[in-house]
Amino acid sequence: MSRVAVIGAGAVGTYYGARLAQAGHEVHFLLRRDYDAVAAHGLEVRSKDGDFRVDAPHIHRSSAEIGPVDWVICALKATAIEAARDLIAPCLGPKTRVLALMNGLGIEEQMAGWFGRARMFGGLAFTCINRGEPGVIHHIDYGALAIGHLDDDPAEVAAACALWDGSKVTVSPAPTLREARWRKLCWNIPFNGLAVTAGGVTTDVIMHNPDLRAAAERSMREVVAAGNADLEAHHAPIRLPVDIVEQMMATTDAMAVYRPSTMIDFVDGQPLEVEAIFGEPLRRARALGVPVPSLELLTALMRTLDPARRR
Repeated sequence: MSRVAVIGAGAVGTYYGARLAQAGHEVHFLLRRDYDAVAAHGLEVRSKDGDFRVDAPHIHRSSAEIGPVDWVICALKATAIEAARDLIAPCLGPKTRVLALMNGLGIEEQMAGWFGRARMFGGLAFTCINRGEPGVIHHIDYGALAIGHLDDDPAEVAAACALWDGSKVTVSPAPTLREARWRKLCWNIPFNGLAVTAGGVTTDVIMHNPDLRAAAERSMREVVAAGNADLEAHHAPIRLPVDIVEQMMATTDAMAVYRPSTMIDFVDGQPLEVEAIFGEPLRRARALGVPVPSLELLTALMRTLDPARRR
């Protein structure tokens, strides 16, 4: 079994960390808001796959208390990326691997500048998970992970996937991390963006409104075009498939009512992950000469609506 540190124990980090703990790993959670509640009552996951508890989790107020581990799972908001370096560093040993379970583009490259490329992985969570009351996580729908290595090393990808053996998380290897990142953006850009710019709405509202649904499809097709241009420019062996838009729209049609994470941040007046999810893809599209008018509009609106910028 592995010793794991979860840095950024919000909804996503806590859920996946709890699944690893359920599978028998020694999981250490860096907690702030929920520390007292978890110390008193443990962690509770209310899941579509069956509720469960971690009764006496290893919880800490600082990563220095955790010390070196086999794996760091970093599930911070992209808005806190600059804090990641100091939070992760105390948990690093010579063989520690780092899995970034974060939204956006360019995350692993930035961390590699601090920690080295060989230990960097990216995880893409295709799931619907929200926080409830302190110490409680609501797993609403889906839950699979795609995991890739920054240098696309097959042996390293296999090692990352093996961490989840025996857990109730379905994990698939991402042969090319760049493609996996763009694949996730195909959903995150339209649905996080429209959920905010339409006034703080859930995914079902977007899917049932013909104008919003059409806007989601348009922006998704732009993301596919930009992503495939980026993949081609970097000589990646695969491309986003031509039917990915239809697949993702069908998946979202079948999804339970869901509040995307960026919409929750917007409603709560928290900083939005604008640059990682919207700004960096837009910069790459422009550099490659790919027209993305819907993405340009969404990015401009998201920057304007970002509470952090308004403050």
